[in-house]
Amino acid sequence: MWWEEVGTWCHSHWPNSSGFSRQSRSMAAGGGADGALPELGRYIVARPIYNEVNFQEENERRLVVPKTLRERVQKTCSCSKKKAIQVTKTLLPILEWLPKYRVKEWLLSDVISGISTGLVATLQGLAYALLVGVPIGYGLYSAFFPILPYFFLGTSRHISVGPFPVVSLMVGSVVLSMAPDENFRVLSSNLTGLNKTLIDTDARDAQRVLISSTVSFLVGIIQLLFGVFQIGFIVRYLADPLVGGFTTAAAFQVLVSQLKIVLNVPTANYNGVLSIIYTLIEIFQNIAKTNIADLIAGLLTIFICMVVKEINDRFKHKIPVPIPIEVIVTIVATGISYGADLEKKYNAGIVKHIPSGFLPPINPAVGMFGDIIASSFSIAIVAYAIAVSVGKVYATKYDYAIDGNQEFIAFGISNIFSGAFSCFAATTALSRTAVQESTGGKTQVAGIISAAIVLIAIVALGKLLEPLQKSVLAAVVIANLKGMFMQIGDVPRLWRQSKADAMIWVFTCIASIILGLDLGLLAGLVFALLTVVLRVQFPSWGSLGNISGTDLYKSIKEYKNVVEPEGVKILRFSSPIFYANIDGLRSSLKSTVGFDAMRVYNKRLKALRKIQKLIKKGKLKATKNGIISDFGTANEAFEPDEDPEDPEELDIPTKEVEIQVDWNSELPVKVNVPKVPFHSLIFDFGAVSFLDVVAVRVMKTILKEFERIDVKVYIASHLDHIIKTLEHCAFFDDKIKTEIFFLTVHDAVLHIQNQIMHRDIQDPIFEKISLMQESTEPIDLLETHQNEELDVQEEVCMV
Repeated sequence: MWWEEVGTWCHSHWPNSSGFSRQSRSMAAGGGADGALPELGRYIVARPIYNEVNFQEENERRLVVPKTLRERVQKTCSCSKKKAIQVTKTLLPILEWLPKYRVKEWLLSDVISGISTGLVATLQGLAYALLVGVPIGYGLYSAFFPILPYFFLGTSRHISVGPFPVVSLMVGSVVLSMAPDENFRVLSSNLTGLNKTLIDTDARDAQRVLISSTVSFLVGIIQLLFGVFQIGFIVRYLADPLVGGFTTAAAFQVLVSQLKIVLNVPTANYNGVLSIIYTLIEIFQNIAKTNIADLIAGLLTIFICMVVKEINDRFKHKIPVPIPIEVIVTIVATGISYGADLEKKYNAGIVKHIPSGFLPPINPAVGMFGDIIASSFSIAIVAYAIAVSVGKVYATKYDYAIDGNQEFIAFGISNIFSGAFSCFAATTALSRTAVQESTGGKTQVAGIISAAIVLIAIVALGKLLEPLQKSVLAAVVIANLKGMFMQIGDVPRLWRQSKADAMIWVFTCIASIILGLDLGLLAGLVFALLTVVLRVQFPSWGSLGNISGTDLYKSIKEYKNVVEPEGVKILRFSSPIFYANIDGLRSSLKSTVGFDAMRVYNKRLKALRKIQKLIKKGKLKATKNGIISDFGTANEAFEPDEDPEDPEELDIPTKEVEIQVDWNSELPVKVNVPKVPFHSLIFDFGAVSFLDVVAVRVMKTILKEFERIDVKVYIASHLDHIIKTLEHCAFFDDKIKTEIFFLTVHDAVLHIQNQIMHRDIQDPIFEKISLMQESTEPIDLLETHQNEELDVQEEVCMV
């Protein structure tokens, strides 16, 4: 067989090559030389050289008949008892885990965890309402209602559903931009007859509650649609560096927004571009108006909470239950404020009023949807991304899976449901989820118990918190930002690992601080996608060589013992090939081979025309074997041809005389024809995942350009669907066949060497005719005008 001949030839050339050593073959088949086990650190493969054609002949491809649209719809819409049960359990995960609930093992842990989480959720609900800009009592509703639907629909067993500072601040930015204080100013007359401008707080708060609940409702609709249409993959575009930079910027935004509450200084509510700068400027302008009582209460709360949280983190293995420091501080601060009457004596800002019981459901303001759709979209994505990322951490830790699309549905319905009850958008809070898990929570039973604790606060305990200072709540929010601020430490690590990811983190953080959270997130997402585009548009490439004695091919620049096969150039392009990087492919090809194939072809045409002109004048003799002249003559072949060529010379047809030219020898004319020191070019398509129409057209042009200068082009290590793409784009024709495609680079190299071996055997005296001048005097090439690039079509027209 033909491959046996190649095997024999390759063994003679590469005695150490795997796949052709008889001794190694016998050892692999029957053990070592002494009957011992073969060496397991090496492997021997003996197989034919496969190109695409003979591989398909020997290995029959499975016939895959694509299903029609009708068949897909029928399969999707078909119903059976088993499928109905499966769909029901998918939509209601509680039916899957609740029957398996281990009451004796899990119930006590869930109760303890639920109580601890409920206390923290109550306090955080009050605190995060400050970020939204709504009355504090609505924070309790937001800590209660979202938990109920998620209990039935969610797939995570450990996350605590409710408010989160980043999402709350994003909702608050919408609320403050659509209902600023300036819209509710009214004139009031006092006893002295002077008019005074006041703010109608009741109307303002009612409008802000309506806006926040409408945002929550629309966020829920967006999330539900994403889940129904199974497009949870959209969150994959929020890379970890992007989310890290965004949440860190949000922490700065939260810090500034709560700083004015801790100081209790009057400032306007800024929103949008540079809002954080304007807020800081106004805070420092009014710093003299700081309320000392609120400042002291806030600073003490921040210090105590951070110290105790550090103790909880360091001794979490020794402390069975984390110290609920927020709850303790809140109770103590409420008692001090009530006993010392801080509001009257020191003009401290207190909560004042927390409504008891529930409000009836309200309809969303559908007319606002157009104004808030963009912000709601951002909030929906960020809220979901935070919840799922936290959920995946605990799912991995406790070995269960969460369904991304079902999470979209669960949070969507939760936000729609809670939006009807005047709540703001919900996700999960990192600190609250950590409390639920660290206190022994096993399932969402802990979540429903935490909701019961919040319910008690809404119905009975809310009034007791009315003397609480707002600065204490703001300080609790600031103390919980520690984890997000610590993410800054990720930047040096990211810079060492991937500079592009580090730049995404920094850019997103800065953009979110300067532009605001909505525009900052969009800018970060665009920047992240741009880095991907640039990395694909300017991919790595390199010339490959063979590692002696193996079928491995590695970069010549990176390895010392790599040798290029004689007469063969191998190019690896590590990227999909499409319209954006096709110029990069051409550039890398030119750098690899050292010349432009089109320029070589045009130079050869130019030289042929001059040679034919000299033959007509009798200065050169043409035979069937080429051009001959006297030996020993001088040659000025490679003097630069700087003058433009005479247009009349282009009229001489290039095929008027049959001649052979050795283009790598010296020529008897002053045309600098670049040498082509190889006969074969291999494209390694192992890293090419797809080609578009532009890439197919350019690849076809490249193949034809190299064929014109007698260089055979092969493609190796291609994926199966690449062939289909080429077939659909009419890549193959009478000259370009599927035989040029090989399964591996080594197959292509062996095929090329086999072709050379057979050519040498058939024609042992390989004629190479040197072109020399006929006389001892340099040939006068008339008045030539040189260095003009000729088009390929010009030759076609002249023949």
